[in-house]
Amino acid sequence: MPRSPHRKPAKGAKPHRPPVRPPRQLQAADFPARVQAALDQAEPDAISDDTLQKVLTAAVKLYAAKMERRGRELKPFPDGAITATETVVAACAMIRAADLNIFDVAMWFHRPLT
Repeated sequence: MPRSPHRKPAKGAKPHRPPVRPPRQLQAADFPARVQAALDQAEPDAISDDTLQKVLTAAVKLYAAKMERRGRELKPFPDGAITATETVVAACAMIRAADLNIFDVAMWFHRPLT
């Protein structure tokens, strides 16, 4: 008698179930387009603070890791992509979040790249 392709699970074994996927949320590839749409509509709160924090944290960590590994400057933005005001607002927020002061930043700013 041929064996059935479906075997009974071993005693005490849990049956195989496919992983449960959460409902589709904002995907990384969608983020820039969603941000631009929110800004175009003058609705920056359309992107949650939690999502922004997660994306910004991941991006900064990745950027720092690449800079440390390469030992040379990595251009963080295309020319003209952000304004001076946007740069300073974000930089000041990150400096405060890391509990740094301007003297700490000056030391890092003048640190030679290998």
